[in-house]
Amino acid sequence: MDIPLSTIAVVGLGTMGTGIAEILAVAGREVIGIDISDAASRQAVAALEASTARGVERGRLTEEERRTALARFRTFSDLHAAADAELVIEVVPESYEAKQRVLRALDGIVSPTAVLATGTNALSVTRLAADSAHPERVLGLHFFNPAPAMKLVEVVSSVLTSPQAVAAVTALARELGKEPVALGDRPGFVADGLLFGYLNQAAAMYEAKYASREDIDAAMRLGCGLPMGPLALLDLIGVDTARTVLDAMHAASHDRLHAPAPVLRQLSDAGLTGRKAGRGFYTYEAPGSGTVVPDALTPTITAEGAAAGSGRPVRSVGVAGSGTMASGIAEVFAKAGYDVVLAARNPEKAVAAVGRIATSLARSVDKGRLTAEARDATLARIAPAGSLDAFAEVDLAVEAVAEDLEVKRQLFAALDKICRPGAVLATTTSSLPVVACARATSRPQDVVGMHFFNPAPAMKLVEVVRTVLTADDVHATAREVSRAVRKHPVDCGDRAGFIVNALLFPYLNNAVKMVQEHYATLDDIDAAMKLGGGYPMGPFELLDVVGLDVSLAIERVLHREFHDPGLAPAPLLEHLVAAGCLGRKTGRGFREYARR
Repeated sequence: MDIPLSTIAVVGLGTMGTGIAEILAVAGREVIGIDISDAASRQAVAALEASTARGVERGRLTEEERRTALARFRTFSDLHAAADAELVIEVVPESYEAKQRVLRALDGIVSPTAVLATGTNALSVTRLAADSAHPERVLGLHFFNPAPAMKLVEVVSSVLTSPQAVAAVTALARELGKEPVALGDRPGFVADGLLFGYLNQAAAMYEAKYASREDIDAAMRLGCGLPMGPLALLDLIGVDTARTVLDAMHAASHDRLHAPAPVLRQLSDAGLTGRKAGRGFYTYEAPGSGTVVPDALTPTITAEGAAAGSGRPVRSVGVAGSGTMASGIAEVFAKAGYDVVLAARNPEKAVAAVGRIATSLARSVDKGRLTAEARDATLARIAPAGSLDAFAEVDLAVEAVAEDLEVKRQLFAALDKICRPGAVLATTTSSLPVVACARATSRPQDVVGMHFFNPAPAMKLVEVVRTVLTADDVHATAREVSRAVRKHPVDCGDRAGFIVNALLFPYLNNAVKMVQEHYATLDDIDAAMKLGGGYPMGPFELLDVVGLDVSLAIERVLHREFHDPGLAPAPLLEHLVAAGCLGRKTGRGFREYARR
């Protein structure tokens, strides 16, 4: 039997409740807004008036549609106003006690056929439903913030939920223009289940003083294309909310990666809960503002790298390697005006690499990003070479060979003999210990990590990795050169994964575990992270692009370094690699691809 959902009550008129009420009213539903605070109700009405006015200005609504939408929204302070609602959505604070109190009260108010939805993003829907007189009608309906803009809605069933209730709210979500994903009940569901583990790792990384808050956030924005860095996102969500979600996840999973980082407790206990308080990981112009203002932790120009001029002069650069990364890095340096020697194992490979650079530059000319004269000047600065001997006079030597420690150590031993005294030697490794490369030379103070991201011409991030032996002026050189080639340098210590891979790959590994445990499908997880988290690619799309073998190797390095059981590679990933299913490059990974 179909359950009509024409009159809907929203309990809790904070930011999320107001956003949900707006969607429903604009879509033609009668909306009963309920909040014990008259101020919250007034603010919700004002917010709806302002947002619909913007909708008229932008041509999304007519003035008549705006007037009727506003007329459909009525506010009350008593739950009894929900008596005629066919669906009640509660979005009160994320606490079992608060939510159970609302659901128990509704049992005695609404009709037995009404559906009760909890907007929780982490608490157990089953536990909330079991406390209700009619657990079969209770389900989770998790919108994402801001609700009018975000497309994802997670529809969460407990073992007690009736299929009719699920079907009714799923149909409603589609009518609202949302993408509903049907899920079982587990803490965090899909999107937050993956997102909050990543946010927790970022908070722990900051707490350990491994990297600054600015560098952590810049690394994930520029290295992964995320709309916000993790610490800025924690401030937006609310540090106290994140702690509550992680507590619920850890209670269910017992995974140390879900145990809230102590800094989350420290900040929330101090009332530094993020934007809403005016201070969290960052300091804001005022409570509720999104404008960051400088504070005692904001880097100064001099702190940024013993600022400009303290590095060694660099006019010529040697790039070792002939693959995609090596040719991309050579292109970046040559475009910025450096003389570049591109050395491969033989002259033919070096010439072929320069040919790839010429093709890349030609595409830039075709797209209007580069003039023909600039292309010709860039190519003229690149000299192919069949051996490392051509690096004798370079100021900076950058290796971009296979991600194999022994191969890199042999190369650095050769560079030590060939390169002039005072030359800076850099490795582009993404996960191997930089100090091991440095120790292969007689001048470990001259060795630094410069981890470019693929494709190097397009990606703005460079992780500058300093070992305990790296000289100050070598570290400064790497930062200055990165800026000179129009990249954004972030400082990292010499530990597995640096910033980006150390945060990215546990998230990817947890996505594989979700599929392995049959909690959600590849498509649902990818959709959840793109639509609910704003990620440019879903985790399985990204794994297939990166290569499952590369991903497995990085995850093994992280597991060896940190000895955390939660970082152990998912068996499903290991099985696919063993079967030769490595992603797009082999035509099959988590998905199948047409062979070229």
